[in-house]
Amino acid sequence: MTDAAPTLATALEAEHRELDELLGLFLAAASGEDAGAAGRAMEEFDERLREHTRREEERLYTRLPGRKLLPAETEEEEEKLSRELRLEHVQIREVSGMMRRMLGEKKDVASALALAGNLARRWEAHTVREESEVFPAFGQEVDDREA
Repeated sequence: MTDAAPTLATALEAEHRELDELLGLFLAAASGEDAGAAGRAMEEFDERLREHTRREEERLYTRLPGRKLLPAETEEEEEKLSRELRLEHVQIREVSGMMRRMLGEKKDVASALALAGNLARRWEAHTVREESEVFPAFGQEVDDREA
């Protein structure tokens, strides 16, 4: 029996778990006060997060021309969900980027570690929301797209 090729939804879920692991590597290194390892883990997390969120925004979410992340006067549920999840992406990338700069420029492990709880909570809530609200809502449409 051969394994089926992964769907876009399963590929994105796998990326969520990989990002979870990278965040764990950062936490372990930062807790051990290893600035070099913490910086490398956060740099990789941040780069992979940016690529991952770009893919999701291109392939899953409704495009919002002109108004960026502002709600329209009338907004369909799918548009609202897309806008909210894009906004969550912006917020998560901002915290990740701040932590990366703290570790890269200043080697400030303590400050980056202080923000880690914020990042972890936002990331966890976001991935749970995507995996429960977005992937099933797209059903077969997500599965048919190229990974």
